[in-house]
Amino acid sequence: MKRRIFLGTMSAALTMGQAARSFAQEAVPAETPAEAEPAAPFGFESVAAIAAGISSRAWENPSRPQTGPFADITYDAYRGIRFRRDADPWKDIAGFGLDLLSPGMIFHEPVRINFVTGGVPRPMPFDPSVFEFDPAFFPADANQAAPDEMGWSGFRIRSALNRPDVLDELAVFQGASYFRVLGRGSHYGLSARGLAIGTGSAEGEEFPIFNEFWIHDPNPETGTITIQALLDSRSVAGAYEFIIAPGAATVLTTRVALFPRQDMTTIGIAPLTSMYWFGPADGAGQDDYRPAVHDSDGLKMWTGSGQQLWRVLSNPAKLQISAFVDQDPRGFGLIQRPREFSDYEDAEARYEKRPSAWIRPTGDWGRGNVTLIEIPVDSEFHDNIVTYWQPAEPLTAGNRTDFGYQLGFGAEVVAHSTLAEVVSTRSGLSINRKNVRSFFIDFQLAPFEGRDDPEIQTSAARGTIENAYILRLPAENILRLSFEYVPDGASASDLSAVLVGPDGNLTETWLYRWSEG
Repeated sequence: MKRRIFLGTMSAALTMGQAARSFAQEAVPAETPAEAEPAAPFGFESVAAIAAGISSRAWENPSRPQTGPFADITYDAYRGIRFRRDADPWKDIAGFGLDLLSPGMIFHEPVRINFVTGGVPRPMPFDPSVFEFDPAFFPADANQAAPDEMGWSGFRIRSALNRPDVLDELAVFQGASYFRVLGRGSHYGLSARGLAIGTGSAEGEEFPIFNEFWIHDPNPETGTITIQALLDSRSVAGAYEFIIAPGAATVLTTRVALFPRQDMTTIGIAPLTSMYWFGPADGAGQDDYRPAVHDSDGLKMWTGSGQQLWRVLSNPAKLQISAFVDQDPRGFGLIQRPREFSDYEDAEARYEKRPSAWIRPTGDWGRGNVTLIEIPVDSEFHDNIVTYWQPAEPLTAGNRTDFGYQLGFGAEVVAHSTLAEVVSTRSGLSINRKNVRSFFIDFQLAPFEGRDDPEIQTSAARGTIENAYILRLPAENILRLSFEYVPDGASASDLSAVLVGPDGNLTETWLYRWSEG
């Protein structure tokens, strides 16, 4: 399968001279150390100070021409550029490795890399000699090319995630503000990014870029890796910190400080990007040997009031944007629930191993909404699902705004709940009624064992829901809710269903956007 690559307009950067000056301010001791306090170790607030400074200046496009072996290369040629293992900056640190990534292809914006040891940063200038070049695509002297104005395009972290004697991929930061992370046993799937601006808007999307990173040596006691990043774009500058804790679910404790150059209303905090092509929820409808193709099948939300929502994803005929209003959300994320090979039957892509991602805010986020954007696609090679938190109040120019959250990647990333989860959703044309659609929603059976049948509560924004009933299937360990949806001339409708007992909800609230086509 082709690797999906993120396209977009990349954003601004500090000059190397400015970066060098910031390093000097942090690292050089005062001339009279007896009278001055020692310099604070480089950290998040150091990056926030840089971001605040550049936000007061006009943005400059950081794109630079690619030269030598990095110019005008194809996807296959780019894959033929490999970081030399003997050049690994962490080769002497047990249990970890780090690859620096080359420019070329769509990666035109130089990214500066710094390594932080003992609180002191040191820059790592771009050096083509650390790469091996596939002779099928490059001349023998390709690694002797001049750096010119180019820079790194990002980096990849390796760790003993799955086996103590093998350094598997853990995370990669590359392209705009995108990054991907793995939990134990996972394969790459959905992505996170630093910030979303104008996604799905008529004005077009703005893609900020992480143009500089400060990578700290792994902590030998906790096994964590701390990374700071400088984000820049036409509208905003920002400071980020990620403390990465590898595990069955790899968790990134994240801090963000944003410094807008202008008032911002269409901004997305903690954005996630995924792919949904087809599955049983939409009746498949593809001439494909596989029953489903997706990196995520639902948007899970845990609201500030404690309500748990499960919004089934779709590949709509037209762009769909949904907003779920909330205050101080407890969490949200894109989840991949089907975990059996038979759910996909794809021996190459292994969609059953794609990670879920879960955002758990720290502190109060106030009023806003979880936004879900679903974009029509005709293949699995394009990401078409985006979700993020959009604050109700605009971010104002010249003022700092902070956010904190934990971002988990893995097969199991959401805290356990007593409510029955949606296991699967299936739909198709009714057998007996024209222009009517049948729905079958399977819930976990265990929470219903020893209980009377729950009350069924359903709703449709347009059209009607009829003939709802439940069926216990002990051998399959599910409780199935079935009903028919009658559009009554509607072209689109939001449907919901929940099973209720004497003391309240017994299940997640199931949500679905039905539309013609």
